[in-house]
Amino acid sequence: MTFGDKLAKAVEAYGPLCVGIDPHPSLLEAWGLSPTAEGLERFALTAVEAFGGKVAMVKPQAAFFEAYGSRGVAVLERVIAELRGSGTLVLVDAKRGDIGSTMAAYAQAYLGDGSPLAGDAVTVSPFLGFGSLQPALDTARATGRGVFVLALTSNPEGAQVQRSVAPDGRTVAQTIIDFATARNSGISPCGDVGLVVGATIGETDVDLSGFNGPILAPGFGAQGGSVADLKRLFGPDMRNVFPTSSRDVLKHGPDVSSLVSAVQRVQQSL
Repeated sequence: MTFGDKLAKAVEAYGPLCVGIDPHPSLLEAWGLSPTAEGLERFALTAVEAFGGKVAMVKPQAAFFEAYGSRGVAVLERVIAELRGSGTLVLVDAKRGDIGSTMAAYAQAYLGDGSPLAGDAVTVSPFLGFGSLQPALDTARATGRGVFVLALTSNPEGAQVQRSVAPDGRTVAQTIIDFATARNSGISPCGDVGLVVGATIGETDVDLSGFNGPILAPGFGAQGGSVADLKRLFGPDMRNVFPTSSRDVLKHGPDVSSLVSAVQRVQQSL
C-alpha cells in the first residue's frame, strides 16, 4: 500500500485526527510520575494503550524521548512498534533536515524498512532547500511511507523565514508548497509528501488549491486552534487535513478511560 492508501483507510476507520504523545516534564508531574526514563515509559505506554487502534494517526514527539538518552530512545522504539501493531499510523515528529549522506542516514533511520525508529511517516525541515530532502522523499516512496514538510508553522519566529519573499515573488512557504505539490502530482488518493501548516497561524496567504497531499495542522485545542479556524484556513473539505491535539488530550491522564473519552470528544467535534 502507498502512504496515501494507508491514510485513506485510517481516516475511513477513525476520522482525520492525529493525537500527539508529548511526554513533557510538566505532564509527567501532573500524572504523578517522576521525570525519569521509568516515568517516561509509563506515560508513553499508557498513551499507547489509550490511543492505539482508536485514532487515525499518533505523533510521538521525538525530542521528549531523546532527552532521556538511550533509555528514552528505547521507549520511543517500543511506542512505535506497539502503535503500528495496533493498526494506528505513526508519525514520528523529529523535524530532521540536513544534506547529502547525513540526510540519507536520517531517511534510513526514520523511513527505512527494518529500522526500529521508522514509523509510517516523519516530519522534516526543508530550510536547507527542498532539494536537500531528496533522500527522505525517495526512501519514503520506496517503502510506502510519508514525509510531512514544515511549511507554515505557528511559532512567531517562523514568519521571518517562511513568509520571506524570494526573487520570483513567491514566499518561501509557497515555494515549499509548490515543490510538494509537484512531487505528489498524479498520485491517488493522495501523495506521500504532506505539509505542516499550523492551525493558529491566522491567515495562510498561500495557495493550497492544487496540493494533493495530507496537511498536518498542529495547534488544535489547547494552543487555541478551533474547528472554525481549520475550515477558514483549509475550506470545508478537510479530508486530507489532520488536526493535531496533544496536551489538550493528555491532560486527562493517567486514567486510560478518561484519555479515550477525551479523544472521542475531539473526534466528534471535527
